[in-house]
Amino acid sequence: MAIQEAQSSAAVAKAPVCGSSHPRTGARILVDALVAQRIDTVYCVPGESFLAVLDALHDTPDVRNIVCRHEGAAANMADAHGKLTGRPGICFVTRGPGATHASVGVHTAFQDSTPMILFVGQVARGHAEREAFQEIDYRRMFGPLCKWVAEIESAARIPEYVARAFSTAMSGRPGPVVLALPEDMLVECAEVADLPWRDGVHAAPRSSDMQRLQQMLAQAERPLLIVGGSTWTEAARDDLTAFSRAHALPVAAAFRFQSLYDHRYDNYVGDIGLGINPRLAQRVRDADLVVAIGTRLGEATTGGYRLVDAPKPRQSLVHVHTGAEELGRVYHADLAINAGMVEFAAALATLRLPSAPARAAWLATARAGYLQHATPRDPAAVGAVDLARVIEMLSEHLPDEAIVSNGAGNYTVWLHRFYRYRGFATQLAPTSGAMGYGLPAAIAAKLAYPDRPVVALAGDGCFLMYGQELATAMRYRAAVIVIVVNNGMYGTIRLHQERHYPGRESGTALTNPDFVKFAESFGAYAERVDTTDQFAAAFERAVAADRPALLELITDADIATPDQRFSALRAQAAASRGG
Repeated sequence: MAIQEAQSSAAVAKAPVCGSSHPRTGARILVDALVAQRIDTVYCVPGESFLAVLDALHDTPDVRNIVCRHEGAAANMADAHGKLTGRPGICFVTRGPGATHASVGVHTAFQDSTPMILFVGQVARGHAEREAFQEIDYRRMFGPLCKWVAEIESAARIPEYVARAFSTAMSGRPGPVVLALPEDMLVECAEVADLPWRDGVHAAPRSSDMQRLQQMLAQAERPLLIVGGSTWTEAARDDLTAFSRAHALPVAAAFRFQSLYDHRYDNYVGDIGLGINPRLAQRVRDADLVVAIGTRLGEATTGGYRLVDAPKPRQSLVHVHTGAEELGRVYHADLAINAGMVEFAAALATLRLPSAPARAAWLATARAGYLQHATPRDPAAVGAVDLARVIEMLSEHLPDEAIVSNGAGNYTVWLHRFYRYRGFATQLAPTSGAMGYGLPAAIAAKLAYPDRPVVALAGDGCFLMYGQELATAMRYRAAVIVIVVNNGMYGTIRLHQERHYPGRESGTALTNPDFVKFAESFGAYAERVDTTDQFAAAFERAVAADRPALLELITDADIATPDQRFSALRAQAAASRGG
């Protein structure tokens, strides 16, 4: 394999230097195109297929090249960067294995509607269609996973492709774009001008649609606003907040979009997703009007399309989305509005609703239900480490602008339920349900906003998907704090297992390392937390360490969710069989 890699790189090693009449190589044109789009950070795992780009980055001090230890983590970092900034996160990976590893991040960006561009090395153009070393047809591979995939065949067209990639990634429903880079194209010489900075394009709502929305809201006694999706700005969130507070409208967050509304306001009534408050689920069913703003109303947000029936809901439905293709795709809405969130939220500010005692009472009841559900119970009932109290302490002590990330697993139910999000864009979480996302996302967040606290939560299974990225955090001095919830199993799968095959554990137990020693081997600060009382002081020491830190929380393996134990599920199943 090493010999083949050396041979495949020979063309790059002998690449000619461009003359004065053709001053730039394809790689130089590509990096300059990124600079023209105001990119200051890229994430990569190096590969011989894009050596020329690495060389061009060497001479571009304004662009940080964050070198990761796994392509999946690099792609997740690019996704997190896109979520936080609204501009495409940039990732470079090599062909074949690099591309397949990175595909998990592309899938997350697609389901999360995150602007992102993945650049993938490709075999030389003269070797195409021969199944050359690590060759893949990226159009076929990535076609279902991204908004646009293309291969740049000419160095002269690089600015055109890059500009289109940025526009595509940000316009309408945002998402990932994949561009393949034949290695010989990157050393081809061309004379071409850079194209200027590009932004996304989003529709504004029609005045007639806003008038109809005003009428529907005025007539509703049990309205519910559900917010989610991308293209939001802090100003748009402020406009939505002001409108909902002025008119006593309850606001719920779609699955993993909780930082789109300040939880301290009385209008926030909870999140609609996995582990939903049963009272809120019933409130969705009982609503006479659902206004879905930005969310696709996917499977997790709709409880498997049962809270909001597809294709025609029992509730009146107003669906607002920035992607015209999403309107009518699953749901037949009573009113469909194609608009960006900035444009729609600004238009909301012009609407006026009459006061309605029924609407105010509906909101008060919903808020009370949220507060009861989001308040931790007696810690004596939940084991030595009460994860609910841990999350509550984080919520109380982290500042409003702190960023909290997570991957996938049962531990996220505690975070989503008990953490109070206040600041805008402070939640990084994959709606795709991808494990391992939390640590890479936290690193990207800390690099983008070094002065803001960044905390990643991960289960023991989730963390070890990309635990090696502690090396990346150390290399770039990204002082993230990772909280590893260790219960010795793949908890989500065990929960499903106990529900469907009680008492028949298979394939879900884990053998873990000593996570403290693991973190310390990278030079990170680390502690083990065995009781709830130990957590606050341990967290303060992690903050004071001023370097990447890890806290390992040992939790009761019998606890499935904040409300369930595995032993109780088995007992219920046994009683059911006995009956």
